[in-house]
Amino acid sequence: MNGYQFYWSIVWDSLPLLLAGAWVTIQITILAFIIGTLIAMPMAVARQQGEGWAYRFSTWWVELSRNTPAVFQLYLFYFGVGAFHINIPSYAAVLISVSFNNAGYMTEIFRGGLAAIPQQQLSASRSLGMTSPQSFIYVIFPQMFKVIFLAYITQGIWGMLNTSLGMLVGLQELSGATQYAQSTSFRTFEFFLVTALIYYLIAKGLQLSSHLAFRLIYRS
Repeated sequence: MNGYQFYWSIVWDSLPLLLAGAWVTIQITILAFIIGTLIAMPMAVARQQGEGWAYRFSTWWVELSRNTPAVFQLYLFYFGVGAFHINIPSYAAVLISVSFNNAGYMTEIFRGGLAAIPQQQLSASRSLGMTSPQSFIYVIFPQMFKVIFLAYITQGIWGMLNTSLGMLVGLQELSGATQYAQSTSFRTFEFFLVTALIYYLIAKGLQLSSHLAFRLIYRS
């Protein structure tokens, strides 16, 4: 490689810094995944109904989150609201922006899953005396998650990758920590190669743990 000399020992010395950044990445990924799910579930129901203020609000959210760049959404929450003298820490801004993006995509994933559940399921649960929220929580959503599981987990991993935008607002998540470490040593190739490997391992860890949870929940 044109006489390039690798210095892996520098990366090894900075490993605690990279792992601390990876931990921040995992925290934001899990929190944004949970928040996005909780927001997307009622919005998917509203989108399926096709009318009313909840439908219009959900449609606005989905259109904005899916048709604007993720970096634009982050800048809006970090720099944009600063114009109104609302200062949000970089950690919170990344969490809010990734949750916002996740919720938009998950809403459409859930809506597709709801469409696959026969309408008679809802009618049958209502006839048993369940309220509408109880019908969705105990009857409809458990079946929906089984249908959309793979797309749902893929969105979670996509959200994890989006956390790398945090380096643009000074957050030392995995990419931010890597950027700092390579800027002090100028060993860009080694640091980014190791960071890519860490991202890969996190993604595979999320995939495997999700599949395990799916089998435990739906083993019957």
